[in-house]
Amino acid sequence: MAPTTTRPVIGTVCVPGSKSITNRALILAAQATGPSILIAPLRSRDSNLMAAGLRALGISIEDHEDGSWLVTPGPVVGPADIDCGLAGTVMRFLPPLAATARGVVRFDGDPHARTRPMATVLDALRDLGADIAGEGLPFTIAGHGALAGGVVTVDAAASSQFVSGLLLSGASFAGGVSVIHRGDPVPSLPHIQMTVLALRHVGVEVDDSEPNRWTVRPGPVSPWTTIIEPDLSNATPFLAAAAITGGAVTIKNWPSSTTQPGDEIRMVLQRMGASVELVDGDLTVTGPAQLQGIDIDLHDIAELTPTIAALTLFAAGPSHLRGIGHIRGHETDRIAGLAANITALGGDVRADHDALHITPRALHGGAWPAYADHRMATAGAIVGLLVPGVCIDDIDSTAKTLPDFDRMWDDLLGGVS
Repeated sequence: MAPTTTRPVIGTVCVPGSKSITNRALILAAQATGPSILIAPLRSRDSNLMAAGLRALGISIEDHEDGSWLVTPGPVVGPADIDCGLAGTVMRFLPPLAATARGVVRFDGDPHARTRPMATVLDALRDLGADIAGEGLPFTIAGHGALAGGVVTVDAAASSQFVSGLLLSGASFAGGVSVIHRGDPVPSLPHIQMTVLALRHVGVEVDDSEPNRWTVRPGPVSPWTTIIEPDLSNATPFLAAAAITGGAVTIKNWPSSTTQPGDEIRMVLQRMGASVELVDGDLTVTGPAQLQGIDIDLHDIAELTPTIAALTLFAAGPSHLRGIGHIRGHETDRIAGLAANITALGGDVRADHDALHITPRALHGGAWPAYADHRMATAGAIVGLLVPGVCIDDIDSTAKTLPDFDRMWDDLLGGVS
């Protein structure tokens, strides 16, 4: 049962490292010219699966008592079996690196992972010279010790991860890689900007000067040296708790400049009437007496949709969350899942292909299925703050990116129930 509160939520939270940056850093460190120490990485199911996959390919990753990882690169080799779990970054970032291995590498994952789009990256790798059997999980790569690389055209409208995955290993392809996107706009472009910045951090030459074309030159990859930023998307439920209860929550170590899409929660909360202040690395959100509805295009920051949808249920007027069609292919169909859960609690929601239209009304308790999706689970926790009797069936799904979420949530609320 989700904890409920009748008082403003006030507190300070430290969130662990970014999953997106951690998994990019792991892939790059595996290709580096020497050892890397990853400081403040996220330890979650997704990042642990990435580390396990790299270890299976022959990369040494040592755990240190301070939470850091020592990554020592070496030849990428098979045979290997890779468990992707439900992690898009693992199933889309590791295959391009595995294509440079010598030996057979087999990929599989959770049952729902087998339904997630994969053909774009697999077909692209075939065009670049990879030997692959299968169109989605499970699939097998027969590595020959190198990949030719070159120019490839893809339709990445379903996920920016298709582009990022190819770029992250491009420096290890014989001819580098040039990825050209053709189709509807690529979603979550900040994640591709994150990839480009990560590549440049390790000395890889990247040309992104032309829209919808990204080129990575072949060459050495320097060891990773950048401290992993806190995961700003994981911070958003805690900020939402302040926003809907009229409280005040501070997140420590918020970066002044970042490529993480989660940073946009500041803009969203301000538009909904909350006060947002960033001072010396501390971000504080103070909730208003009444949140306002919002009409917003979330195409580039769609991972925030579950948090924002939960907020809009308690606003003064209707909200329209647009440009989110691609989240139907995330850990679950998030549009359908949110619409079903909100309706089940008595809410007024209309879903179309790429939007949610929500009109606030009185809600009642009931089941809130998480669909094994961490962001669906945290959205239910937000709703449960003000609606007694919300029962989340799988709060443990938050371990995908934030293993201690339930403890952190209880700590912030002071153990209320």
